[in-house]
Amino acid sequence: MSDSDIGFMTAAELAGAYRRGAVSPVEVVRMLLVRIGRLNPRLNAYNLVDEAAALEQARASEARWRAGNPLSPLDGVPASIKDIILTKGWPTLRGSLTVNPDQAWNEDAPAVARLREAGCVLLGKTTTPEFGWKGVTDSPLTGITRNPWNTDTTPGGSSGGASAQVAAGLGPLAVGTDGGGSIRIPAAFAGITGLKPSFGRVPAHPLSPFGTVAHLGPMTRDVRDAALMLRELARPDPRDWFGLPWQDVDYTADLEAGIAGWRIAYSPRLGFAKVDAAVAADVRRAVQVLADLGAIVEEVDPPIDSDCTEMFHTHWFAGAYNALLNLPEAEFARLDPGLLKTYRMGKAISLADYMRAANARGRLGAAMRDFHQRYTLLVTPSLAVPAFEAGRLAPADMGDAYWTAWTPFTYPFNLTQQPALSVPCGFTADGLPIGLQIVGPMHRDDLVLRAGAAYQSASDWHRRRPEIAA
Repeated sequence: MSDSDIGFMTAAELAGAYRRGAVSPVEVVRMLLVRIGRLNPRLNAYNLVDEAAALEQARASEARWRAGNPLSPLDGVPASIKDIILTKGWPTLRGSLTVNPDQAWNEDAPAVARLREAGCVLLGKTTTPEFGWKGVTDSPLTGITRNPWNTDTTPGGSSGGASAQVAAGLGPLAVGTDGGGSIRIPAAFAGITGLKPSFGRVPAHPLSPFGTVAHLGPMTRDVRDAALMLRELARPDPRDWFGLPWQDVDYTADLEAGIAGWRIAYSPRLGFAKVDAAVAADVRRAVQVLADLGAIVEEVDPPIDSDCTEMFHTHWFAGAYNALLNLPEAEFARLDPGLLKTYRMGKAISLADYMRAANARGRLGAAMRDFHQRYTLLVTPSLAVPAFEAGRLAPADMGDAYWTAWTPFTYPFNLTQQPALSVPCGFTADGLPIGLQIVGPMHRDDLVLRAGAAYQSASDWHRRRPEIAA
């Protein structure tokens, strides 16, 4: 097999190949390292690659497979970690010049620990904007990360390095974070699958400075891999006091059971968003596929309106202030100017304003729980626009708009903490991916995954490969 063939095997396919002895974890890792060496300079997806450690882990996995004793269905499968998540032995620099790399890095965050316990091979760390503050990926530390489908465009953010590496075939699994869309935005822009699980489903440590809008989750090539990965990531960790009680759920068990008879709400604009025509058309066609699969689809808007933007901004800006609360004054000059501006807006928020936003958030969450008494799922576009020029905060025709101007479909569900999945559902005439978002009731990650799998069983957008990856 060529390194391109290896690069686009799913985790499930790799495990099957390991079981048959058709390929070994060591061969896979060596080929991926070659691909990373060739493509990463053009994409800037990884900011750290540890070849020696990856090969050592691959050899240990190879021995386990040969002995017929793999640790999990993901044993030997390569994965990456977003450089905002603590990883033992590697610096976690958060895209910032203000983080000193010369310190002890001796702790794994829960997500990293769970992947190690599952036998995954950790290849390295992926790029992020500074402290994950925006929906695109560039930073003072690592520069601009680019989209494999068109390197003039952004792969989204803040998990943009993760989406670029999966889309380019530089590793089948990636751990991302999502505080306002940071898994789903890059999944949509790069044409991959990205799940923001229910809040607390994947334990976090340390807790995000952005608070209870922040989630961790899988970024993969298809829904089955996301389900396999979620099972491992969701295992308990006492360090997260928000963590949900452990449920021994196999998220792959009912993936093929279909969605016939499900009541699905389709909201093309959430009642207020302006959506690119190509995005709107492809999402509408994807919704028809769900109907063809037997779902009862009704075009209806959920109880979300444009007031949600201010509510989210209050939480997000306050989070940026919290993230930099203890930064020495001399270090502020080294920050991304946009992050500094966001910090200052957070500093200006009064306690009364914050509590008003928190109360409004509670009402929104309750309204969405009531909405899901009538509808199994809600589907929307993942984003209002296709990928745009790399290095910008917003499309050129939006000028200096904040990143939330083009992400109206993502951040509401960070406020409500519901599970939300982005899957590819088409391409623009210029060859840029388009995403369909599937939102489920709180704690029903299984329903979201099952609907995504049903859609992918009837489409092949997730199997497309960017030209750069050949």
